Amino acid sequence: MNFLPNDTLAGYARTAVDLRARMVDYHRSPLAAQYLQAFFGSRLADRPSPSSGGMAKVLTAVRAITANPWRFGEPYVIAPAMTAIIAAAAAALDLTGEVLPADVAPDDGGVLFLPEPIYHRGVSGEVSSIGAITWARTTNTGSGRSFWAIAGWADHHDAHDPAAVRRRAQLADRPDLARQFGPYVLTDFTEIPIGRPVDPRPDLPVLDGDDRDWEPAPDGRFCIDETTTAMRAWAAVAYAFWRIQAQPLATVAAAPLDRAPPCCAGQHPP
Repeated sequence: MNFLPNDTLAGYARTAVDLRARMVDYHRSPLAAQYLQAFFGSRLADRPSPSSGGMAKVLTAVRAITANPWRFGEPYVIAPAMTAIIAAAAAALDLTGEVLPADVAPDDGGVLFLPEPIYHRGVSGEVSSIGAITWARTTNTGSGRSFWAIAGWADHHDAHDPAAVRRRAQLADRPDLARQFGPYVLTDFTEIPIGRPVDPRPDLPVLDGDDRDWEPAPDGRFCIDETTTAMRAWAAVAYAFWRIQAQPLATVAAAPLDRAPPCCAGQHPP
């Protein structure tokens, strides 16, 4: 795990600063660019192939979207005691048809750390951790539309994460490559529009039992089942955090006296 268990809030803050610096270093490495190209290349496989120049522009844009929150964004940490509250709010969230203002997030870019990760199960049944979430307010230069680019990051060292187990198996014969990863690994990416209605989530593919490997979530951890939710898990967690952290804190004021003290009520000694 990237965070020490049972650490203090001050310890979480110090660790978050260190992890953020290590992720900045990772984004300067050749592996970061190679990973992004493979990550987004697989997601564009079912679309018309862009030209080499067009693909270069796409990679430049996503490199900024995924790296800049670590470099310049504000860091936030969810205390473990709040994890279940955030996860429950995220699991019930449905923004379909909602129009989000540009100031719904606390900053134009940021990093949300989860010392106690939230897990999510995809349509294939595979489970992965959400150890950190980044967001960046972005404008499409072609259409002029603005949106929140939200990325989900798995804790690379989470011993309880089934996705980390799969990743270690894939890199078993490349220990040199495994060491080059940062403390978090990009696993998911989505967009939420600003100033226009949020589209409903596309219909999920229908899979039979042979195509689905239903993995159990780690014991005692909250897992969002994406086969039953209206939003992708990491985007819902980010929005739930935005709304909850924006709520004003309760203030404590001195209770009013029910009567004036003697020295103020004319009861002066002779």
